[in-house]
Amino acid sequence: MGDVEFNIGLVHEAISAAIPDRECIVWRERRLTYADVTDRSRRLAVYLRQAGLGCHVERDRLAGHESGQDHLALYLYNGNEYIEGMLGAFKSRVASFNVNYRYVLEELRYLFADAAATGIVYHATFAPALAEVLPALPGVRVLLQVADESGNDLLPGAVDYEAALASVPPGPVPVDLSPDDLYILYTGGTTGMPKGVLWRQHDIFMAAMGGRSLGTWELAVDYAQLASKAAAGRGLTMMVLPPLMHGAAQWAAFIGMTGGATLVLPHDVRRLDPVDVWETLAREQANTMTVVGDAMARPLIEELERGDHDASTLIGFGNGGAMLNTAQKQRLIDRLPNVMVSDAMGSSETGAQATHLSVKGGVQTGRFVPGPGAVVVDDAMRDLLAPGHEGIGWLGQSGWVPLGYLGDEVKTARTFPVIDGVRFAIPGDRARLLADGEIELLGRDAVTINSGGEKIFAEEVEQAISGHPAVHDVVVVGRPSERWGQEVVALVQVADGWSVGNDELEAHAAQFVARYKLPKAWIFLPAIQRSPSGKADYRWAREQVGA
Repeated sequence: MGDVEFNIGLVHEAISAAIPDRECIVWRERRLTYADVTDRSRRLAVYLRQAGLGCHVERDRLAGHESGQDHLALYLYNGNEYIEGMLGAFKSRVASFNVNYRYVLEELRYLFADAAATGIVYHATFAPALAEVLPALPGVRVLLQVADESGNDLLPGAVDYEAALASVPPGPVPVDLSPDDLYILYTGGTTGMPKGVLWRQHDIFMAAMGGRSLGTWELAVDYAQLASKAAAGRGLTMMVLPPLMHGAAQWAAFIGMTGGATLVLPHDVRRLDPVDVWETLAREQANTMTVVGDAMARPLIEELERGDHDASTLIGFGNGGAMLNTAQKQRLIDRLPNVMVSDAMGSSETGAQATHLSVKGGVQTGRFVPGPGAVVVDDAMRDLLAPGHEGIGWLGQSGWVPLGYLGDEVKTARTFPVIDGVRFAIPGDRARLLADGEIELLGRDAVTINSGGEKIFAEEVEQAISGHPAVHDVVVVGRPSERWGQEVVALVQVADGWSVGNDELEAHAAQFVARYKLPKAWIFLPAIQRSPSGKADYRWAREQVGA
């Protein structure tokens, strides 16, 4: 797997040294070069070090579910501060972690306590919520408040983010960074309580943050090679649309920066404004765009179809974290025939596992070309399944995989089993390894519906329904049934200007899935609740159907 091991903070330092004057982050009136971001992240690192945060126990003295570092919560909307927060933590040997800004107080209390947060960087708009939970968090020693439109005053003990950066001298951080330093990513918690996935920085860098090229899987050799490649290229301009508190957005951003790209954020980062997105893309002449599934892509495509937007510079439309329906891909390619639509398959526990590319004349969803180490494992998690196997298995990954779940030894052992002497990540996705070597992704086992003795994958039914033009959004769940054990229920948000009934939607879906998979009940709602990243919130959906 290569001799050099990488630290993500040092990767950014190497890239920045090669292209200091290239723009790194563009947001609103802010145009920060790689040198600017390096300076600001170094200052944050020094500030954290001066506050006593860092690494206190080295990796070789810890179990996989343990951390020896301080943890910095990033309770932020998208902005340059999010990237700076991650880099500043990496460069101080502090582990940052993501906070879902839609969480209510009890969820926040759970998350901050589970993560043992010792520092928090937060937007001022979240100050009232944070004030409610801080009394239960005596371990928090650093509070950095990022000013925003809310105008909220500083919390007691908090320091203004910009003032904190200005209070420390510029220059390199006096600390030896390690490839063993942690990257922590909390799972979304849409099917259960969120868990902190612990990665060595080298492993997540190779698995999902720029250490290898998606599709070709070419490996980075050393820091000098990364810097040379970034300097030699013109550098793409990438629009990052999903919240950076979502792993897919973080990975896309760091892949971009590793390649010397300019990251562009739309003006409005609190909600998806399709007009704002396309206007920003035209102004910045962006080449690629990152989304999470239908919920994010569909309104963008609808605005592209009805508006007068110049998207001529767009060549890549990347999707990850949720399924993007074939019909939506086709609509985009019909409008922009030179655009390549790429799907990346993976999870918080595996990194990027497989890819699929849709182009004019070849559009598909749900099948992926696996990368190195992507496998399908039998139900007992004892053997790898061969191409064309009968039945359904577990999607797994070997190679660069996480250390474990923070503070949870039991779940760590269950999710990261050893098979024939090799450690795998098996987070719970069901799949088939087809005869041609491609992987058919069926969906997360936690949302599988057992109806009449048959396993029905919610995401498969959602895809069958969502292709109807009257469906703006749909989530499928199971609820208890005396006859079937569980019955399939579809929650549907109808698109503006459309009217549709159960029979029409059922007839459409029956073209793509067997009749026993079709919903037994349909519930029409004014809106479908999703996570800020666009992922389905199955806990919410079950509440709506009384499950």
